[in-house]
Amino acid sequence: MKKLSRACLGMLLAAVAVPSTAYAEEEEDSDGITISGSATVVSDYRFRGFSQSNEEAAIQGGITLSHDVGFYIGTWGSSIGFANGTEIDVFAGYSTEVTSGLTADIGATLYLYPGTSNSSVIEPYFSLSGDVGPASIKGLVAWAPGGQDSLGDASGVYLAGDIGVAIPDTPVTLKGHVGYAKSDSFLGGLDGEVFDYSVGVDFSYKMLTLGVAYVNTDAPKFGGFKEAVGADGAVIFSLGASF
Repeated sequence: MKKLSRACLGMLLAAVAVPSTAYAEEEEDSDGITISGSATVVSDYRFRGFSQSNEEAAIQGGITLSHDVGFYIGTWGSSIGFANGTEIDVFAGYSTEVTSGLTADIGATLYLYPGTSNSSVIEPYFSLSGDVGPASIKGLVAWAPGGQDSLGDASGVYLAGDIGVAIPDTPVTLKGHVGYAKSDSFLGGLDGEVFDYSVGVDFSYKMLTLGVAYVNTDAPKFGGFKEAVGADGAVIFSLGASF
């Protein structure tokens, strides 16, 4: 249970982004409903800088149903290195363009670990995204309220910023990410704070995306702590297909 507690809290209180997931092409039916999905293999499932797969490869996939008025619901799953080896996320929210080129998204994610007790975590979130010249940018705020069985009295907030720049007339997109987590727990650092960051590049061809990214955190190094919790620097590879 110690390992499960570390991993669950690490996802919420530690520092993204990171597995590179291929987002789906959209297919819309006559009812205004769009179904999209993805399947991805990653060399290490990193969530906010922390490995969730014991720094081993992971298989991931998800599906989302969205309506043209802005509401959406979906699920996403991954193999992991704890909690019987499976994580399943269920999410729902509402996304809308608040002004030309600026989109707001509000919702919540429920993290589930089948076969384990008192391990689910719910995390509301809010984001703003848009384009600035050739760059796509996104800001995120996510909050894990205390009182949940898996967290006890601990609560946490996660702030993140992402940028992607597509190089014209090429299949290449440059990416950057920085995140900051603050929690009532000491996890990730003795002060309850941890930064994560990543830089990478995606190569796209039709429905396939190959990603390479360097991921790291500022978790303390004493006694091998940073390596033990999978928060050390690493180059992560991913290959995803969208549908």
